[in-house]
Amino acid sequence: MSENRPFKLSVLDLAPIPQSCVARDAFKRSLALARFAEQAGYHRYWLAEHHNMPGIASAATSVLIGYLAAHTQHLRLGSGGVMLPNHSPLVIAEQFGTLESLYPGRIDLGIGRAPGSDPTTMQALRRHSTPQSEERFSEDVKQLITWFDTQDDNAFTVRPVPGVGLNVPIWLLGSSMYSAQLAAKLGLPFAFASHFAPDVISQAIDLYRREFVPSARLSHPYVMIGVNIIAAESRARARFLFTSQQQQFIHLRRGVPGKLPEPVETMDKIWTPAERFGVERALSLSLVGDLAAVTHGLRAIQQQYQVDEVMVNGQIYNNDARIYSYQLAMEAHQAIHSLSA
Repeated sequence: MSENRPFKLSVLDLAPIPQSCVARDAFKRSLALARFAEQAGYHRYWLAEHHNMPGIASAATSVLIGYLAAHTQHLRLGSGGVMLPNHSPLVIAEQFGTLESLYPGRIDLGIGRAPGSDPTTMQALRRHSTPQSEERFSEDVKQLITWFDTQDDNAFTVRPVPGVGLNVPIWLLGSSMYSAQLAAKLGLPFAFASHFAPDVISQAIDLYRREFVPSARLSHPYVMIGVNIIAAESRARARFLFTSQQQQFIHLRRGVPGKLPEPVETMDKIWTPAERFGVERALSLSLVGDLAAVTHGLRAIQQQYQVDEVMVNGQIYNNDARIYSYQLAMEAHQAIHSLSA
């Protein structure tokens, strides 16, 4: 592979709710970021499904996708991802069939296998079902593909309306070897959640590429990875902004998730040595610094993994600073491509 293989840059939005805000504010912040991303040249914009999280407003993922799609012009929008075990495949097919009908050619369906919540909340989401097996998950994914790829509306006794024949792009998301292997087997694009679980990134990508089976949907492997980018006018400022995401991660691990905290000058009095080790390991695929540092880091990541797309996550308390961080990330991306050219 070429050392300077071109790659696309996209946005992952968890619709964070800062301490001083409510969900309505988070939606306004997401719209501002989506409009910026469209203008700046980001390739796609995904929202993640989480439940029972006071600091994340994207629980009704398809509804929020529709809101952003209605207020943008051409930006691709999708789920990063919908947690399929929480839902009937028919309902997801109907939701994304509706989105595709309203905004044709702009919708992605990214699917994950994790619940996106705690076990009690998962039970509340699907009150009369048991936890899904891996076999059940793969069958549900295949059912979605069959609905979307079959042109004959009369081929099914039960069919999503709208949905049948709309060929909505499906991605498999994950942080494990299982997700990589299933994506390869089904001939689907694969997105690895390295922005919070990077431990087996190399092994998962290698497995996916090695075992990939071409399909009617995809002829060659296509890999996306998640990277946290917190960029600012100085490295010190970026490290300061990053403390919001670090604090949020600690609160989640302590079992007390809350709204996105304000940044602090130092984390020393907030985390224990063991917590610091765990957070730094989980968030090791993070670029925190000024434009030069982010450019260098992004180029190094691409040289190492040779991916087709990088999806940028950035949990930043102030929305102006958040948008500026995404601006610098795009400038870094453009600089890398200029060097390649």
